[in-house]
Amino acid sequence: MKDSDRYLKIVEWSEEDQCYVGTCPGLFYGGCHGDNEAEVYKELCEIVEENITLYKEDGKPLPPETAGKEYSGKFLLRTGKELHKTLAIRALQTGESLNNFCIDILRKAISQSNHSNADR
Repeated sequence: MKDSDRYLKIVEWSEEDQCYVGTCPGLFYGGCHGDNEAEVYKELCEIVEENITLYKEDGKPLPPETAGKEYSGKFLLRTGKELHKTLAIRALQTGESLNNFCIDILRKAISQSNHSNADR
């Protein structure tokens, strides 16, 4: 396995830019773009290889891997006391646990965000 295989490479259509955008979160900021999805992916892979080479030449450790990462399904979210109180009260009003109430809100927000991005 090459070092570059350890990093998530994303190529997605951008309605705003009217082109494909390639990124590699966790390894570098920015990315590449173009009209052909396959060519953007190829260019992105080259950029990933170049960045890994630069890390090694500079004697810097590579960032944590992002490809194939497993998630526990848990994370700590610091909301502040007032938002925590509001969420807890709303959860009680709907008869849900705070956890399930927040999961529903997050799912709806992601769904709306996906629809908004598709509408652009």
